[in-house]
Amino acid sequence: MQGQFCAGKVTLRTAPAGTGVIAGGPMRAIFECAGINDVVAKSIGTSNPYNMVAATFKALESLYSPRLLAQRRSKDVSEIVKKRNLALNIVSETE
Repeated sequence: MQGQFCAGKVTLRTAPAGTGVIAGGPMRAIFECAGINDVVAKSIGTSNPYNMVAATFKALESLYSPRLLAQRRSKDVSEIVKKRNLALNIVSETE
């Protein structure tokens, strides 16, 4: 996902579990405060921390929750979460 504010552009990607936060300066602080553990982030276009922070928040605002995604697809939330867990190779305790 991407976010842009003025000249600052930020690209965020999920990372495998255990990777940690790979991001520069102000973006790292945002992810740590938000409790995001595994992410790779790259800022392009500016080194101004104010623009990087604003672009990071715009990118995070573009995320969809499983509930909203299920509602848009007319499916049950468990179907969405199940597919996500299968893609991430997460085994639930009930199986």
